[in-house]
This record gives sequence, C-alpha cells and structure tokens, in this order.
Amino acid sequence: MDRHRDFGKDRLRDKEFTEKLIKLNRTAKVVKGGRRFSFSALTVVGDQKGRVGFGFGKAGDVSEAIRKSVERAKRSMVLFPLKDGTIPHEVQAKFKGSLVLLRPACSGTGIIAGGTVRAIMEVAGATDVLSKSLGSNSAINVVRATFGAVAQLMDARKLARERGKALVDMWG
Repeated sequence: MDRHRDFGKDRLRDKEFTEKLIKLNRTAKVVKGGRRFSFSALTVVGDQKGRVGFGFGKAGDVSEAIRKSVERAKRSMVLFPLKDGTIPHEVQAKFKGSLVLLRPACSGTGIIAGGTVRAIMEVAGATDVLSKSLGSNSAINVVRATFGAVAQLMDARKLARERGKALVDMWG
C-alpha cells in the first residue's frame, strides 16, 4: 500500500521538472554482421525555480539513452541563485577547451545565449541573462563550463550569513 503512494508522489515530482535534450549522438561500431549503432544523450533538467542538473546517458536505444540521461540529471541537481530573473553577478568558467561567460541583464533583455547555455538558463528559470561561449563548442564541455560558472555564483543571503552581517548591510 505504501509503495503505491510513493509511486504517485514520484510522478508528481517528475511533472514539476522541465527536461531539454541538448544533444543526441549516434555512434556506429563495425562488427562482422555490419554496423552496430548505439546512442548517447545529453539532457538538462530544471524546475524553473533555481534548481538545475545535467546528465549524459548511453544505450542501444534512443529512448533508453534519454531516460538514463534524465535520471542522472535529476540526481545531479544544483541550486542556481536567481535575483529578479537574472544572475546576481558576472562570472566566467572554463572546462577543458570551453570558456563560458555569464553576465546579469536588465529586465526585458531575455536570454542572449547559444543553444546549450540557453537550454540551461531556460530550465533553471532565468529570464534575463547575457552569455558568451568561447573556445570549443563541444556540447558536453560547454555544459560543464556553464555548471562551473553556476557553482561560482554567490547568493546574497548565503554570503551575508557567512560574513555574519545583515542582508541590508551587504548592499551598503
């Protein structure tokens, strides 16, 4: 009886997440009988309230690869500090050959970003962000660089608590 109730809660939790497929790749292995195909999927998952995660899944079937990547994305969720639909401050991060710059934007600007960074910002719930992706445009490297930048973002409340100050004093 309890198991059925938990299953229903999981389904409700799944509906609150937005999933975006960033890249689907087909690879071929040549074997005696011909080519054997396998698929890899890169997805981002977010609740559009500041939680976002990414996952990479591989399988012999497209739907299975996507399912695996979504599961991994839900397990790797991080908090994305948002302030009025934008990020609190400018940040940049590098992962291997990819460099991602994120800048806050005025209300009404929209998300000005390439496809990979745009998908992450949309599922995170950001509405106004400027970004530039430099170097390698490999999807997985850009995603990891973007998540590196997100990890560097500092929330004003958290920073005030760490410094032992009031939130009003932080904006002095």
